[in-house]
Amino acid sequence: MKKTILLVEDERILSDMYKDKLELSGFEVFSAFDVEEAIKSALKVKPDLILLDILLPGEDGISFLEKMRADERLASIPVIAFSNFDDPQTKIDAQRLEVKDYLIKTDYTPQEIVDKIKEYL
Repeated sequence: MKKTILLVEDERILSDMYKDKLELSGFEVFSAFDVEEAIKSALKVKPDLILLDILLPGEDGISFLEKMRADERLASIPVIAFSNFDDPQTKIDAQRLEVKDYLIKTDYTPQEIVDKIKEYL
């Protein structure tokens, strides 16, 4: 049975690229482009892991993490944050909200991100 990934990324080109890479690696991938859509998708799909961009339109990834951790139906889903936002306080906030990892996009190839996901699944 395929593992499911919820990919939360607002840049369509990046979302499509990561989705294709993940699907080619054997994952079933669902995409969301903002916090509200991500919460709805997570509740519907119950993914095995969420790959979360931190910089999103409107509410950010930290807001998403706060909402999902407060919802018992979503709280236990592992999350990998990935962003180009290399802010120490944001990393602290993400770790407080139990992300498995905080990856800087420019430091990892798409394949390395797939490898990280496999580590946590």
